[in-house]
Amino acid sequence: MCRLFGLHAGGHEVHASYWLVDAPDSVLVESHRNPDGAGIGWCESRGDCHVVKWGRAAYRSAQFERTAQSVTANTVVTHVRAATTGSDSKRNSHPFLIEDRLVAHNGGFGDLPAVERRLGDYLRFVHGDTDSERFAALIAMESDRHGDVTTGITAAAQWLATNVPLYSLNIVVTAPGHLWALRYPDQRALHIASRVVTAKTDDQDSDAGWHGSSAVARHDFTTSGPDSVPIVVLASERIDGSSDWRMLDPGELVHVGPDLQITSTTAVPAAPAHFHLPAGVDHNDDSD
Repeated sequence: MCRLFGLHAGGHEVHASYWLVDAPDSVLVESHRNPDGAGIGWCESRGDCHVVKWGRAAYRSAQFERTAQSVTANTVVTHVRAATTGSDSKRNSHPFLIEDRLVAHNGGFGDLPAVERRLGDYLRFVHGDTDSERFAALIAMESDRHGDVTTGITAAAQWLATNVPLYSLNIVVTAPGHLWALRYPDQRALHIASRVVTAKTDDQDSDAGWHGSSAVARHDFTTSGPDSVPIVVLASERIDGSSDWRMLDPGELVHVGPDLQITSTTAVPAAPAHFHLPAGVDHNDDSD
């Protein structure tokens, strides 16, 4: 049921190819199980945000791998899609770029007409068929209304949890210098880890000289910066076998700021008012 990945490298820019292509359970590998679209979004340290999307499986697109290997950014969000609402198309693939925020969603909810009525003029940001893009627009509306993205995500999730049938609102949101992630309720997994990656010097071969916080730190980053760079990563599935992954609690919203400080709040403490498990979806099928 879709997979999310997010990365924040603070004030530095890092290459994303390890996570997206080379890791044991990379986004590319996960696309074999989630073949209905893919997207890579990233923001540079100067504040420019970009997104490239495909309406087919990432493993079927040579451009996905080329893009993944070329992206250098301080925040990254990627998504591979297993469709529940809307056709396999580029416009229905995630992440969605609204204003300066990139949003990717893993889950689903119903009664889209009610959501569209709630959106009002913000429906102008919706171009596809998915519940997920409407969630992204709802976050934009509430963030603008409250003047704060953390509060906006909280308000959007609470409204959906109260008013429409749903089974998961897991999201990763990035903006220049910031990353947010919500796990709600407990149907889908979402993990977080803090790492340090160490640059490889020109005289080292590909298997030498790595001294990061775990095996996953065998991962290039821009050598123009310092020798070691702290990062925070989020993933629906643990991309590697390291022991430092922590699953977010149900209802937990984390914010990672420009200094990589992680702030955690309980955004949605109550269970969904109208829980609905779609046909063919196993209860808690990826929560470990």
